[in-house]
Amino acid sequence: MLCTVASLGDEDGDDALVRTDALPALRSPRFRVKLAVLSGPDAGKTYPLAPGRYRVGSEATSDIVLPDRSVSRQHLVLEVREDGVRAVDPGSRNGSFCEGMRFSELEVRPGATLTLGTTELKLVPEGEKTRALPLSSRSSFGGLVGNSRRMREVFTLLERLAQGESDVLIQGETGTGKELCAEAIHTHGMRSKGPFVIADLAGIPPQLLESELFGHVKGAFTGAHGDRAGAFERAHGGTLFLDEVGELPLEVQPRLLRVLERRQVKRVGANDYRTFHVRVVAATHQDLEGAVKQGRFRGDLFHRLAVLRVVLPPLRERPDDIPLLIDTVLARLGKPPSALSDVTRALLTQYPWPGNVRELRNVVDRVVSLGEEALPDIPDVPAPVPPPEDDSESTQSLALDLPFKEAKERLIEGFERDYLRNLVERCEGNVSRAAREAGIDRVYLRKLLRKHGLESGGP
Repeated sequence: MLCTVASLGDEDGDDALVRTDALPALRSPRFRVKLAVLSGPDAGKTYPLAPGRYRVGSEATSDIVLPDRSVSRQHLVLEVREDGVRAVDPGSRNGSFCEGMRFSELEVRPGATLTLGTTELKLVPEGEKTRALPLSSRSSFGGLVGNSRRMREVFTLLERLAQGESDVLIQGETGTGKELCAEAIHTHGMRSKGPFVIADLAGIPPQLLESELFGHVKGAFTGAHGDRAGAFERAHGGTLFLDEVGELPLEVQPRLLRVLERRQVKRVGANDYRTFHVRVVAATHQDLEGAVKQGRFRGDLFHRLAVLRVVLPPLRERPDDIPLLIDTVLARLGKPPSALSDVTRALLTQYPWPGNVRELRNVVDRVVSLGEEALPDIPDVPAPVPPPEDDSESTQSLALDLPFKEAKERLIEGFERDYLRNLVERCEGNVSRAAREAGIDRVYLRKLLRKHGLESGGP
């Protein structure tokens, strides 16, 4: 039978295409789930899914075509069965994510959200109506900046929850701006005139955690020369930001739970409780749900912290925001947009930014300080760099002979390989030190090293 193609899209003709021979649900009213596009070029469209196998990607021959530049030609395979849906990433360039976590194979429950490039897809149960979060008109919220659909949806959520009193959990990769998000919630909330206190749980020695959070009285332990108020008391009337709450030792978690439930704190060594009025905003880059399943984090504490949740998208999922972010960084440095050339901007826009906004900010700062003529010498900047001497042709000359997308992929691959080789040599194989210098998470750095065959046995 010849393959027929049905258009489900826009008036301009640049619409998503779906092969009707692969989607029997289009001919039959019986189907169990549908795929709804929440964001991206095809936002608002839905595709019924009957049992079968569906290829999702930007390639015209895919069963479900997504005209998204950040979606690979063959990005995802959905295996729809009578008892569930399995999603398989065959090796896409930018990866596939479910509820913010990257996966290669996954059983997807109805109601879950999948992210492919800048496109968000939701598996919606039969009969359930889909409603995308309305878009804020903002291009910033506090220190957070972005005009992409993803960030404007985040701003809509922040506008609503900032006016409440419930505790908030912010999730997102390292460098996505979780502290800026917490401060924006405080600034736009009813407690804005009160203190904003930060407790970095990853930076406090374990033996001092309880004292730092709850305070202590004189003589409670060696070195306690006087009474001291903890973070909860110091934040009275305002907001307490618990950064990296996923690092909290298991033995301290029960006491934190009691404090959050009772809104009372007892200093270390004291007998009496002190009442406080604080809004708690916690943040983590970890998968706390996974930590709960593994017994590393208490489930009751997780649910107490996550009364409201905000997930900050990584920069690679919102590349349209990079030009605005560059201009924002330049403005804070007192520099005009012309401080960076179009060529440099193009290079910065192409890079996937594993260190997210923090890494972008640091790179722009260095380029401005050292001058664009030093751009190739700056390790973090994704400029095309010469390959090792044993390569027969230069990366750049090879890339110029390829189609644009493949050329860009080749240049980025070359940059990653050469940057990582230089980084590992400079840090003498110490992965922890290399991750700190690069401004990226150590787990992600190890993944990149394995990808390019550069993994060492260092810490």
